[in-house]
Parts: sequence; C-alpha cells; structure tokens
Amino acid sequence: MKSLLLIVCIAAIAAALGTASAEPTYAERLGWPEGSRVVIFHCDDAGMSHSSNEGAKEAFANGVLTSVSTMMPCPWVPEWNAYLKEHPETDNGLHLTLTSEWEHYRWGPVAGVLAVPGLADDQGCLWDNVPLVVEHASADEIETEIRAQIAKAEKMGMPITHLDSHMGTLFATPEYFERYVKVGIEKQYPVMMIDGHMTHASRENAEAVESLKAAGLAKVVWEAGLPVIDDVQTDAYGWKEFKEKRAKIIEVLRELKPGITEIIVHCTRPSEVFPFITTSSQTRLADLRIMLDAKVKKVIKEEGILLTTWRELKERRDKVNASGG
Repeated sequence: MKSLLLIVCIAAIAAALGTASAEPTYAERLGWPEGSRVVIFHCDDAGMSHSSNEGAKEAFANGVLTSVSTMMPCPWVPEWNAYLKEHPETDNGLHLTLTSEWEHYRWGPVAGVLAVPGLADDQGCLWDNVPLVVEHASADEIETEIRAQIAKAEKMGMPITHLDSHMGTLFATPEYFERYVKVGIEKQYPVMMIDGHMTHASRENAEAVESLKAAGLAKVVWEAGLPVIDDVQTDAYGWKEFKEKRAKIIEVLRELKPGITEIIVHCTRPSEVFPFITTSSQTRLADLRIMLDAKVKKVIKEEGILLTTWRELKERRDKVNASGG
C-alpha cells in the first residue's frame, strides 16, 4: 500500500503545491456543499478468493462499505461476477493486477505469457513483487495486460466504475502510470488520482510528495472529464487487532478534513482454507468487522460524513463537465 501512496503522489502533487488554502476541495468541485467531508469505503481484492467475495458481500449488505475492485486474473472472479449480475448497482472497479504474491496460490496474466512475457515468471505466473515487475516488464506489456483485464471484464458484462492498482504496481514508474492514465482517459473509466490536501498520503510519503512536485497529471485527469479525490487512507491493512483498528478508524473519521477521502480495506470472511493462501486472515476479518461495527456507523452519523461511490463521482463529474466546469 505504501507504493500506492508513493505513486499517487507522483501523479498528483504538482497541481496541489503552491495553491491557496482557500482552493475548493474536489468535493466542492463535484457539487457537494462547502466543508463537506465525503468518504469512499473501498474494499480491494474481490475475486481473489471465495472468502474475499463473501467478506465484500457481507460488508455491502450489512455495513458501510460503498465500493470494491476486482482482481481479474484470479480464479474466483466468476463467482463475484454472478453476484454483480444480481446486484448491478454495486460500485465495482478493476483492481488491475500485475503481481501474484502468494506462495502456492497464484495466477498468470490475462493477456497470456506469449503476449506479455516480461510479466511472467518461470511458473508462467505474474511476478510476486513489484520490483521484479519493474525489472522485467515494459510499459507496452503493462498496457497490453491492462487492456486485457478490462476486455475480460467487459466481455463478462461486469460493471466497471473505476480503475486502481493491486500492490501499487502501476504507480511504480512514470511510464507505467502514464499508460494507466492513458487507458482510463480513453475508456472514460475513473482512475485513482489524488490531489487537494492529501493529509494521509503526505504523512506516509512526505519525502516523495516533496520530491515529485512536477507531475501535474491530476489536472490532466480532471480536464479529461474524470473525477479526482482529495486524499487516500491505506493504513488499515497494517492494523491487525480489531480494537486497535476500530479506534484508529474512528480517529481518522473524527479528524477527517473536508474533501473526498478514500479509506481502503480488505473485507474477508476467512474460511478454513483461507490460511493456506495467506497469513492475513486476522487483519482482513477485522476490516470486515469494522465495516459492520455499530460504533463506526454512529461516528459517521455524528460527524455528518457523507458516503459516496466512484460511480457517483463520475456522474457528478459528468454534470460539472456539461456545465463547462
């Protein structure tokens, strides 16, 4: 997740630096009243496993989860797509997946090894970490795989409300990121792009934010008719215990600044086989419990926080664009 924040800052920091504090937030630019605090509770990793799917379903049905993104190379995507067909209103993006990080539970590129050899390891699977992707895969191969994952989702009739990046791989180099933005603009699918106050992003990546001032892609994305958000909070994965996680999420919500903030979770209802995939059952289950928690729901109400989706952001951006904004 830190790599995600690193490169989001690469893409977005220029437009934010040097602007006046009175600059309207992206919530205001998208039509919410001044001072509005708007949150996307976003769940990564749908389609990764049956347990991942069950966690997302439960968080949508009984919790405050508003958005999710799907890992198209993974084996449980058909089950998740069946759910989406029954729930077409679901805010479902693509968690563009260019790595396969677990030891014995793995997947290969959707485009196929022959089409993107630089993305495949000696098992024919995606590399298990981001540096190896950077070492072996060209930007052309990255774009080919992005397009293949989108094409697969479209062929399945899957709703695509936005695009983001598993393990932040698309944010690892400027060349990768440019292809990501290029395809998003071409397809008019919102991409994860942060500008504005970037409070949480800056806390984790202060040096990166300071050293990468000149990218300016937030303006490019906005002017292409796609929404931009003000901040992203990704710490939840590192908070293992439920009580700690709840306390910290409540603190985040209480101290939230005006604008649009995405809070990323990994809601999972671990089955008896899920530990054979990963040792992260504890934190993923705690994320699910947070989305269902009565105290968290109460704080959202007390603080007047507005919940939204990437679908709504795009609809609001379309309206602003139609009015010449």
